[in-house]
Amino acid sequence: MSLPKWTDERTAQLTEFVGGESPVSQGTVAEAATDLETSTRSISSKLRKMGFDVELASAGAVRAFSDAQEDTLSTFVSDNSGEYTYAEIASHFENGHFSAKSIQGKILSMEMTDHVKPAPKVEAVRTYSPAEEVTFVSMVQDGAFVEAIAAELDRTVNSVRGKALSLLRSGDIDAIPRQETTKGASKEDPLAGIAVDGMTVEAIAESIGKTARGVKTMLTRRGLTAADYDGAAKKEKASA
Repeated sequence: MSLPKWTDERTAQLTEFVGGESPVSQGTVAEAATDLETSTRSISSKLRKMGFDVELASAGAVRAFSDAQEDTLSTFVSDNSGEYTYAEIASHFENGHFSAKSIQGKILSMEMTDHVKPAPKVEAVRTYSPAEEVTFVSMVQDGAFVEAIAAELDRTVNSVRGKALSLLRSGDIDAIPRQETTKGASKEDPLAGIAVDGMTVEAIAESIGKTARGVKTMLTRRGLTAADYDGAAKKEKASA
């Protein structure tokens, strides 16, 4: 299976994801790989070409595990071959002490990935029909405000902003439509009215005009769970 190419947009997303971290940990590499739907090797290679100092895979995988824990994990994975995903193994192993990314890194270093059950691929939700997209583009070209588009298509302002960002990236519109009201006049929760539990992080990000990383932060702060991200567990772990 061929990996996606490093476009300018994907490179910018990776740079934003890593931020000022140095060296870049293997945990961050694994999370970036999941977000950008590529391999950890591709992420590490790209970061090094961009001048980032990246932690060696062996160092990142071994650091958090004792020899006894590694033996226990190896036995658990082999005894339950094909039964659990990385997230499920993490919840069963050591009372959830290790994150799914740490478990993934360790299993990768032990060369036991064939024993892990693939996570179900969740299809991104298409939030606008082709007809609605035509209406959307036409209204933007006519100079309509965000609020007018939202009213016409029965969507939230945040949904319209997110769709506008997507259409701007695809070249269907030349600019993001303006809002009639000022930012200070609106305190709308970006996730209000959105059924996040049935959507992927990427779908939510497109819907509200945020980055995937920003969505994860919001989900964690609110203790919400998306189809491919458990913000409730992250919040509980951070509060422990």
